[in-house]
Amino acid sequence: MESLTTEILLSAYTQGFFPMPEPETGEVLWYNPDPRAIIPLDGLHISRSLERTLKRGHFAVTINRDFPAVIAACADRPETWINDEFKIAYTALHRRGFAHSIEVWQDGTLVGGTYGVSFAGVFCAESMFHRVTDASKVALVHLVEHMKQQGLALLEVQFVTDHLATLGAVQIPQATYLERLAEAMRLPVNFV
Repeated sequence: MESLTTEILLSAYTQGFFPMPEPETGEVLWYNPDPRAIIPLDGLHISRSLERTLKRGHFAVTINRDFPAVIAACADRPETWINDEFKIAYTALHRRGFAHSIEVWQDGTLVGGTYGVSFAGVFCAESMFHRVTDASKVALVHLVEHMKQQGLALLEVQFVTDHLATLGAVQIPQATYLERLAEAMRLPVNFV
């Protein structure tokens, strides 16, 4: 567990690195990919169907109401990198105020969400899940809105997937990411 202490995780994230376990051995590996994926806060793409979902108001959205349930739901899939060591480490980060969750509820049931690490003007999204259509997208929309309200500047999403690309994720060179990271870390703001 020593490799994922709060101090080591924060040091890594502030230098542009994030951990993932090696699938075969479980050994923690540190990544700083080039290119790096971000979602520009002014570039989030909301499709017409997602816009209709948001307008219907069928979901309630909260922040940090049930971080352990969100990380557990993100890990609840056939193949996941979120093992027990990661759950413990990120929950410890949450208790220290550096990891946060967005929860999406429908009729009192958790149906979607996302979580990540945040410091100064940066939010590093780790994972998202949905049990109802569009619930993870609703979480992302609320995350971006909250970041804007709080004055955060950088939403990092590690790698562009087909799903994230439809939401506006783009790749930037590692050097550009590190410059934006340094700028966002100088902002006198916090996620909450």
